[in-house]
Amino acid sequence: MITNTAGLVRGKQKKAKKVVIYGVEGIGKSTFAAQFPDPIFIDVEGGTAALDVDRLPTPTSWTLLCENIEQERRLKRCKTLVIDTIDWAERMCIAELCAKYKKTGIEEFGYGNGWQYEKEKFDKFLDLLQDVVDSGINVVLIAHAKVKKFDQPEEMGAGYDRWELKLGDKTTNKIAPIVKEWADIVLFLNFKTEIIALDKDGKKLKANNNECKRVMYTTRRACWDAKNRFGLPDELPLEYKYIAHLFEDTPTETKAPERVIESAVEQPAPVQTDVNVVGDLSDFEDVTPLNIPEELPKALKDLMQEYRVSEEDIRLAVSLKGYYPQDMPVSRYDERFISGVLIACWNDVYKMIKENQENPF
Repeated sequence: MITNTAGLVRGKQKKAKKVVIYGVEGIGKSTFAAQFPDPIFIDVEGGTAALDVDRLPTPTSWTLLCENIEQERRLKRCKTLVIDTIDWAERMCIAELCAKYKKTGIEEFGYGNGWQYEKEKFDKFLDLLQDVVDSGINVVLIAHAKVKKFDQPEEMGAGYDRWELKLGDKTTNKIAPIVKEWADIVLFLNFKTEIIALDKDGKKLKANNNECKRVMYTTRRACWDAKNRFGLPDELPLEYKYIAHLFEDTPTETKAPERVIESAVEQPAPVQTDVNVVGDLSDFEDVTPLNIPEELPKALKDLMQEYRVSEEDIRLAVSLKGYYPQDMPVSRYDERFISGVLIACWNDVYKMIKENQENPF
């Protein structure tokens, strides 16, 4: 790369890549993503137990998912961050929105407002992932696929089925387009079955059970979405070696340090010995036991543990806002308050707790 005196930059730039992988069930999406350089998985769906990979504990809220992403950007413990899957992450986003605004579903917002709120949150989510990429870490988003009827605008009544990202169920949902626009590469994974003729006229056809190949499509066609910015062939065997060269240009200065796999806090022995969980380095900063009642919702307990917040911290912050008396246990708060305020608006709650800690009255 050369910069001339006029301020122009010429030549190829070494940058991390933004990849979306989606495909049919059982095609091996997670297994394929595990072959990317030095990956860490954020297993939103909880489906990687059979894979020998490094992973973070499954996030139990949208807030915690975003915090996990920001943590990996700061620590640079990997060369590839994998979100598995983005459509399950979308469920978390919608659940947080509904809890925050006390709605039973995204449609209850009316007039497409719920989808607009979700798009705004996803825009910020993609900005966060862009920060990860800018730090030199590849980002891979895994998604399921769905078949949708597509009608040609210029052809009245003409239409066909096509594969798309399984994001949202309504035409007003704009998440899939912004995810595809954000990505450098969108790969559609599918089984390719050979069709053979049973007669000389080709009128009787059947699938050849001996010829069912796993392939990845790299460019858009009428029946699926795909794209790439690197001149890949339209179709490739589903093997990482065919795209490995694209990731050899990742900047080397962000090479991940040795990972810390074990936490300093004593933990019970895991039931599954093949599950490897990457510990949070913040565990080494403060190992003081926290008062986190067992009866609280897991999503709230996870946030309290991650941010080192005790029940007393929450009770003080809530009482200063006049919601509940300071001596009332959090477990006795209304469930809608816990989900819609403490969890859905955790960042605001945590900010208030920090202010109380820094400026005690």
